Amino acid sequence: MRIVSGMRPTGKLHLGHYFGVLKNWLKLQENNQCFFFIADWHALTNKYKETDSLKENIEEMIIDWLSVGLNPEKNILFIQSQVKQHAELSLLFSMITPKSWLELNPSYKDLKFNLYYQYLKDFLLGKNIKVLQTPPPKSLDEALEEATGKQKNKIFDEYLRELFFRAFYNQKGIDFKGLKERLILLGVNKKVVEEALKNLETGDIGKDIDTVGFLSYPVLQAADILIYKADTVPVGEDQLPHIELTREIARRFNNLYGKTFPEPKHILTEEAKLLGIDGRKMSKSYNNAIYLSEDSKSVEQKVLMMKTDPQRVKKTDAGNPDVCIVFSYHKLFTREEAVRDIDNKCRKAEIGCVECKKILATNINQFLEPIRSNREEIKKNIDSYIDIFKEGSKKASEEAEKTMEEVRENMKLWKF
Repeated sequence: MRIVSGMRPTGKLHLGHYFGVLKNWLKLQENNQCFFFIADWHALTNKYKETDSLKENIEEMIIDWLSVGLNPEKNILFIQSQVKQHAELSLLFSMITPKSWLELNPSYKDLKFNLYYQYLKDFLLGKNIKVLQTPPPKSLDEALEEATGKQKNKIFDEYLRELFFRAFYNQKGIDFKGLKERLILLGVNKKVVEEALKNLETGDIGKDIDTVGFLSYPVLQAADILIYKADTVPVGEDQLPHIELTREIARRFNNLYGKTFPEPKHILTEEAKLLGIDGRKMSKSYNNAIYLSEDSKSVEQKVLMMKTDPQRVKKTDAGNPDVCIVFSYHKLFTREEAVRDIDNKCRKAEIGCVECKKILATNINQFLEPIRSNREEIKKNIDSYIDIFKEGSKKASEEAEKTMEEVRENMKLWKF
């Protein structure tokens, strides 16, 4: 099969990237023709103001990919922006793709929701708006009296997210009026609310997010896939709508100009998403990730910070591994027999959380050690390894040009 997949260079890669993407790629490269690319154009869709670190992020991704075992002799490894045909095909696809397809894309709506929500939350916190209680059938001041310590941020996040969710997902767009009335009713300062919502509705934040590139990045993604006539695309569940949109674009093009593109299928990654050390999605922005480049001491420190069974207060209390983040990591990094032993001992209070974490830290470090070693070797000769991607980009460009010649011919475009 011909496989195409890419990753955005937005920062260091972590264990979540490995188990969510790279591990699957390593398996696919053995028996398939794979095109794996660094999607630097896609990184600009909502990070176009942050290009200072783009080159460094691309180099780090090159190091990480090669250090985990992606083989340039088995795959075509390349950088998206160095294959200009992606942009040409994306432009041609944009001519035939209805705008409604993009606006109804759930991934687009969800990403827009998260960006808007994060801005609103940060704005209110920046103005020293205090947290709300859930549910809030009382004044803000009364609600605050019931929230103490670490509960506050969680309560604020949960309540405000629910409130904004209701205002965001409706047929008429964001219900700014209803959101404003609800926040003011709860006791949030009227001027602060008005300023925050004005910025969302007409200010810079809306302009920053609502760009043509942000809306149409699934069209570029379709071009990335179809230009190599991929049979299959490995994705997570959140990317399934994009693959279906790619299939729709392929069908529409074929109906208009003749059979040109296959309709690629998806392969879902086998591993579940690896949670961060705090129980949320592993993310650089949450500061809860363990990176592939992490040194052993840092790994130990982060593992010791991991959340465990909240009901287990003392070592003598019986634990429940099913709700413990540390145990979920053991399933990936610890031998199966040892996992069963830890499960049994935890339930009988025969092993403490600190001891359990130390075992995990040792196993994660054993897993990362060959990657660390490979990284150091690659970094010493980084230019020669960048050349691998330069050569891969040339090969990808040659393959992409074959498709573009067919596309131009089928569309009856001018040719000298």
